Amino acid sequence: MKLQQLRCVLEIYRHGNHITSAAEALHTSQPGVSKHIHQLEVELGFPIFIRKRNHVIGLTEPGKEVLEIARRMMADTENLKHIREEFLSRDMGTLTIATTHTHARYILPNIIERFATEHPNVQLALHQGNPTQICELVEADEADIAVGTESPKSFPNLVKLPCFLLSRSIVVRVGHPLLRLKKLTLQDLANYPIITHDPASSGRWKVMTAFEKAGIKPNVISSAVDADICKTYVERGLGIAIVATITFDPTHDIKLRAIDAGHLFEQSTSFVTLRRNSYPRTYMLNFIHCLSERLTPNVVRPALAGRSLPADLVSKLQMLA
Repeated sequence: MKLQQLRCVLEIYRHGNHITSAAEALHTSQPGVSKHIHQLEVELGFPIFIRKRNHVIGLTEPGKEVLEIARRMMADTENLKHIREEFLSRDMGTLTIATTHTHARYILPNIIERFATEHPNVQLALHQGNPTQICELVEADEADIAVGTESPKSFPNLVKLPCFLLSRSIVVRVGHPLLRLKKLTLQDLANYPIITHDPASSGRWKVMTAFEKAGIKPNVISSAVDADICKTYVERGLGIAIVATITFDPTHDIKLRAIDAGHLFEQSTSFVTLRRNSYPRTYMLNFIHCLSERLTPNVVRPALAGRSLPADLVSKLQMLA
């Protein structure tokens, strides 16, 4: 049994059962990948993949177990590399962060500035996407960590650690009638055209869930990828926007006003997400600690290894979850 055979299993699964795409990712040929899989299946004595007319269409039941073992073995192989890098060059390397627009634009700049000052020899790379996409990047080993809010998709091979909470505000133009109300209600908002995030964001779910529970149908006229676009539409007089409070800057958004909506909508939790059983290098742990003082190495390492955390730490983290 060879590691390359297990890599082939992983890549075929990651590329939606397309052997050709897996071969391209592995910088080899399609016949080469097929040969590796055939040799592994012969050695194991059972098929890993379900085939139909020479096309892979899924995993067999024992194949699913092989996939999980392959994931663990590949993760351990990467961990050995990271330990070597840590020993030879403790504060040199790369850190790839997958994050959402809100975090990249409004939360991470100060943290990255501080991190870059403390770790000048670490190269930083940012990839943006919605909450599901950024977790997929971490799962595929294309990013070291993800920073974002909840995802509707489950990722059993990832570990999510809560960092902080995001509240919401209603953004309106100067002079809007809602500014004269002492306390907003959902019905007040439903009287106006609403602009909010696209369906892939947790902000959209929280907003729509609140209206559904109240039995009110909001007049959502448009969805946007990020808060900046939402605010642009509000400036043009197209409606009101429901966005994360942190995205409103009174010094920049001079034509707009923000109204607190914490009593109307549930807060979103921002998480830092890593691969289970991964070995985070020291500078990665320092970056995570910059995100949340609660997330010390003594919290992160046991969580990644699946070990129980001290009760007091669990209680603090659950306050954010």
